[in-house]
Amino acid sequence: MKQLLVLTSILLSTILSFAQSSGTDGGKLRIIAIGAHPDDCDAKFGGTAALFAEMGHAVKFVSVTNGDAGHQTEGGGALARRRRAEAQESAHRLGIDEYVTLDNHDAELVPSLKVRHQIIREIRKWNADVVLSPRPNDYHPDHRYTGELVQDAAYLVIVPNVTPDTPPLKKNPIFLYFSDRFQRPNPFRPDIAVAIDKTVDKKMAGLDAHVSQFYEWMPWTVGRADEVPEGAADRKKWLKEVFGVYQGSSISPELRDSLEKWYGTHKATDVKYAEAFEICEYGKQPSDEEIKRLFPMLK
Repeated sequence: MKQLLVLTSILLSTILSFAQSSGTDGGKLRIIAIGAHPDDCDAKFGGTAALFAEMGHAVKFVSVTNGDAGHQTEGGGALARRRRAEAQESAHRLGIDEYVTLDNHDAELVPSLKVRHQIIREIRKWNADVVLSPRPNDYHPDHRYTGELVQDAAYLVIVPNVTPDTPPLKKNPIFLYFSDRFQRPNPFRPDIAVAIDKTVDKKMAGLDAHVSQFYEWMPWTVGRADEVPEGAADRKKWLKEVFGVYQGSSISPELRDSLEKWYGTHKATDVKYAEAFEICEYGKQPSDEEIKRLFPMLK
């Protein structure tokens, strides 16, 4: 019986993979963003994800850990369930297709073969055109190891004998890094910049869904818990005001230069909110024309 179930699962995965690679998805782009914790993808990619969703493309978020440690008073299974529910609400607000939370413990992630297989499966099942993740240099080990795990998967997603229970991709996706402010061993490079003025309020609504993070845990870690307003409307306003500074998402000269490349000087000058991404050396290396195809909001 167990062997029959395994064979059935492989057959269904093969059919799904064939359908997706055969163009039955109506020309949709398929984007998967992989973060270490519930809310990581939302913070770094939420505005762009909402743009993709509005244009009819398929977007999936994956949290590699369940977030069961990141809180000052809660923890364990109860916190993991709360954070999973918050992630689902964020997905609804952003309009994306899926938000998967893997059951690995927060603050205990290591780049093991087990987790590498999990990452490979998620990328393959989504038949991804674009994969996003943190860079493997960050203050948080979960962030670093998520970046390392995705890098390790970058070639292996097309290798049939690796993770053979899930059919390999027919093509290697483009792998991108989320933005960050870390300088060593090398600073983030904003190869692609997306103006999100149109969807910044959707992004904030997605972050607002992560109550345990943005109104409880994160303010507490920086000694600003007493600044969080009580009312829902005031909280959203406060979040939008402080998030740019706290997350380092203000527009730097380097980011402005990238915006000018993709939007032209006149339009780039008016951009107030943007998200940027660095092209990973692993995976497919896109030309500018390929980037415009994969990021149609840049046209």
